[in-house]
Amino acid sequence: MRIGTILKGKGTGVVTVSPQATVTELLARLAEFNVGAVVVSEDGETIAGIVSERDVVRRLHELGAAVLGQPVSTIMTSDVRSCTPDANVEELRRTMTDHRVRHVPVVRGGRLAGIVSIGDVVKSAIEELETEKDALVGYLHG
Repeated sequence: MRIGTILKGKGTGVVTVSPQATVTELLARLAEFNVGAVVVSEDGETIAGIVSERDVVRRLHELGAAVLGQPVSTIMTSDVRSCTPDANVEELRRTMTDHRVRHVPVVRGGRLAGIVSIGDVVKSAIEELETEKDALVGYLHG
């Protein structure tokens, strides 16, 4: 299965935040859209970084409440792993697991085209297994 297939089912919308937004503003976006991470972007199309709830918690522990007024750019991950819609889901699952990454932006032609989470990847694996099981049961019961 390809990542593009996942995006067809879940949609291509991506929640973004500007690098200059405060961490407090970031938290509001996470809560508003009920997501665990957002892409940091100046224009909604290019990727400057990614920031997750985990990033906020770690910096809050290190710096205390002062982090809430800092710009998102001070806590984001700049080295973002991304993929294309043509990427293989199984390969991306391995990459996400090996690098302990839970969210991967999808890029097409240098522009943000979606985002997939580890939950999306696991869900697709379960769906594939169910399809295979149904085919085998159908074959056995002829």
